[in-house]
Amino acid sequence: MAHLHYITLTNYVTESGKTITPKLSYQTFGKALHSAPIILVNHALTGNSNVVGEDGWWNDIIGDDKCINTNDYTILAFNILGNGYDNIADNCIENYKDFTARDIAKLFALAIEQLEIENLFAVIGGSVGGGIAWELAALKPRLIQHLIPIATDWKSTDWVIANCHIQDAILNNSTQPLVDARMHAMTLYRTPESLTQKFDRTKKNDALYNIESWLSYHGNALDNRFQVAAYKLMNQILRTIDITRNRTDFLEVASKIESDIHIITINSDLFFKADENWNTYVDLKAVKDNVHIHEIKSVHGHDAFLIEFDQLARFLKPIFSTVLKSNEKLEQHVA
Repeated sequence: MAHLHYITLTNYVTESGKTITPKLSYQTFGKALHSAPIILVNHALTGNSNVVGEDGWWNDIIGDDKCINTNDYTILAFNILGNGYDNIADNCIENYKDFTARDIAKLFALAIEQLEIENLFAVIGGSVGGGIAWELAALKPRLIQHLIPIATDWKSTDWVIANCHIQDAILNNSTQPLVDARMHAMTLYRTPESLTQKFDRTKKNDALYNIESWLSYHGNALDNRFQVAAYKLMNQILRTIDITRNRTDFLEVASKIESDIHIITINSDLFFKADENWNTYVDLKAVKDNVHIHEIKSVHGHDAFLIEFDQLARFLKPIFSTVLKSNEKLEQHVA
């Protein structure tokens, strides 16, 4: 694991009016800060800043000579405050309903300012991490060159809010909250077809189906590495994505974002629906030229962005090869 760094953000006032002085942790990978274009990677619900290397959750996409090449870029990844990865007791958030996705984006923006970063080559994130990317772009419309929200949306839909409400009830009422919440969530992240393809009603033993064993495995695995307070907080962040809250309508807010926007959706996603992303693309394209959409074709649903790496890399390579091409031109000119 790369070394954790820390930034103290003094007297931050949340959207709910609470004043905090959080210690935000982050990691960097690849080139040193300020020596190369910077890519901010936002983690998903049970993820963390460890995106690359040992136990890195996105090693298939980011790394030495990978699609996002750590020889060409600086990778910056913050831990969402309260995710528990930094083991800072004061960062354990019990009053989780005081926070929103926009609060997290604001904290990231303040940390970026403290790091004296004036421009981000890209901000990329999947699921809730992509929602935070949307929020950051709305807050700082000139900061990001390429905005890449994956398997997400600029708002939490009624469907997302409904399931977050169920998750919150499980987390507050179950005798094994992490296990039960994770099992429920896994059914949202896949599809009926993907589960049939994987298990086909087979049994582990006379009393247990393999699908039941798989769900229990994921529930217990999360229980062994995560905290209930962290899950409650992350679920709250997921339900509060909305770049229009206390602002104007979507087009007025999004049209001010100067970034090239690359929406990546998944045709079978039952959580952040592809139709919502296509509607966003069509509406936004009418007022903004530099918006693009790509669709991952998969049976696996929401989790396809963590499974279909070849398709994802095909969409990302044209974006992240631009620096390499620029470097090659510079070398040819010097030669």
